[in-house]
Amino acid sequence: MSGTPASGPAPDALELAALLCSRVCHDLISPVGAIVNGLEVLDDNPKDDDREFALDLIRKSARTASARLQFCRLAFGAAGSAGAQIDLGDAHSMARGHMEDDKTKLTWNLPRLLLPKNRVKLLLNMLVIAQHTIPRGGMITVDPIGEGDGMSFRIRAVGLNSRIPQNIADILAASGHAAVDAHAVQPYYTRLLAQACGLTVTLAMDGDGVVVVAA
Repeated sequence: MSGTPASGPAPDALELAALLCSRVCHDLISPVGAIVNGLEVLDDNPKDDDREFALDLIRKSARTASARLQFCRLAFGAAGSAGAQIDLGDAHSMARGHMEDDKTKLTWNLPRLLLPKNRVKLLLNMLVIAQHTIPRGGMITVDPIGEGDGMSFRIRAVGLNSRIPQNIADILAASGHAAVDAHAVQPYYTRLLAQACGLTVTLAMDGDGVVVVAA
């Protein structure tokens, strides 16, 4: 992915938009490329076994691309007009479709209610960060802190070799010299969302896992 220079001021609005677009494209290129590969196999008049393999690849990749698009639309997109609220039940569905697979499972202990969109976007971005702390997969558990419109979140990720990526921790804390490029724009955007909600996102080891807290 392309990015900004390694040092310098925070990205302006245009640069931030470009970096977020790069991030979304990065998330989508793998399943979309797999769909193209499957179609190329079908175009070659394959044997029945190869044809079934190609169709299965296309089905799975199309579902993955759709799930990632829906998640990105909610996590990074406008998601309604200014002041809009988002149903946490919808956020749960998007998060499961995007994150759950053979390696990673999600336990969602939040009530179903409407929250201001920036708080829901913050939650989804915290989930992405939590996923980065368990590179081999594991269990991600989401719990509420407080209630109502002022609810914030505690996410615990447990998995083999769980760790805190230092560049993400530095960006969330606005410390160090981590570059805000296309690789780092997601935690930077998370920090902006937290600031808009009057919160700070922190990472900490917790036994055999990592907790991501907005408070």
